[in-house]
Amino acid sequence: MINVITCQIWVTLQRQTEFTTENDEASAVLPADTPENSMPSPGEGDASDLPTCLLCVCLTGSVYCEEVDPDMTSVPALPKETAYLYARYNKIKKITQKDFGDIVTLKRIDLTGNLISEIEDGAFSKLTLLEELTLAENQLVRLPMLPSKLTSFNANHNLLKTKGVKANAFKKLTKLRNLYLAHNQLEAVPVIPESVSILHLQNNNISTVTVDTFCKSNDTYYIRPNMNEIRMDGNPVVLAQYPNSFTCLQSLPIGRYQ
Repeated sequence: MINVITCQIWVTLQRQTEFTTENDEASAVLPADTPENSMPSPGEGDASDLPTCLLCVCLTGSVYCEEVDPDMTSVPALPKETAYLYARYNKIKKITQKDFGDIVTLKRIDLTGNLISEIEDGAFSKLTLLEELTLAENQLVRLPMLPSKLTSFNANHNLLKTKGVKANAFKKLTKLRNLYLAHNQLEAVPVIPESVSILHLQNNNISTVTVDTFCKSNDTYYIRPNMNEIRMDGNPVVLAQYPNSFTCLQSLPIGRYQ
């Protein structure tokens, strides 16, 4: 009888020892005071760019935010090293200095079809690599200072008047090739740099041109080197009254005129 009791006591002690050992091993792997959700999840990293890339499509160097739902009313925070931004047909109303201040890698911005009526001075001042800027189909009444390396600028279908476009707005853009200012309210042709190849000014309020608009009154032998296409149709100007204004061009303005 004593042997039976002794065996039962020994078995009980053996089980308690095994249980204690198992608990100690588990504690060594995961301390009791460590929250379960503190363990890192697979693939977890910096999610600072996550909101924009949930609303938009983010590919390597490119962000596509077109017709975003819910409505996009301001420029989204862009991932670092973004080179191409397409934020067309949204409801962006204003461009501030902070919108692109830290994204100096931008080469192309397309904001076609928004509600932009104001662009703060200096909004594009840090974009030294920007080559193409499209602001078509907005509500702009004035233009800000533009980056010096632009090769293409499109502000078709806005509310631009001559007083809203500084006289030298394009003068220093020595690499500008394509300039689109059609369907605005301009009363005069702005100063066009010699680098421009395509110029669209149709459907404005331009009523006059001079010899110096495209040519040089003090140089009768001057030939404008790059201008291949000019459109001025849909303006009240009667080009036939200004025959000397186009003698330096390699091709005359295209379109129908009075």
